[in-house]
Amino acid sequence: MSDLLPTKLQKASGLIRITWSDGHESVHPYKTLRASCPCAGCKEESQKPADPFRVLKPSEIAPLEVKRIDPVGRYAYRITWADGHDTGIFRLDYLRSLCRCPECHKL
Repeated sequence: MSDLLPTKLQKASGLIRITWSDGHESVHPYKTLRASCPCAGCKEESQKPADPFRVLKPSEIAPLEVKRIDPVGRYAYRITWADGHDTGIFRLDYLRSLCRCPECHKL
């Protein structure tokens, strides 16, 4: 799978569509991508126990929006979110593994 490359990348109404060099199309909702952010800060935050008294920040209330998607070499993309978060480097193999279609997750 390491030789798979995106041939087309589109932002559309709350999701990102990636067409791969093998013809497969992955559809990634913003919510799934943000929850799967591979940066150290997000990973650390996701491992903390839930705080029932935590006050939400304004950026956590606003709808998720992707402002930019920039290639990082030929192996990843950096996604910049509307709240300014941009430290997650999404490797291509990781993005492909996030695809939840039946073809990618056969039983």
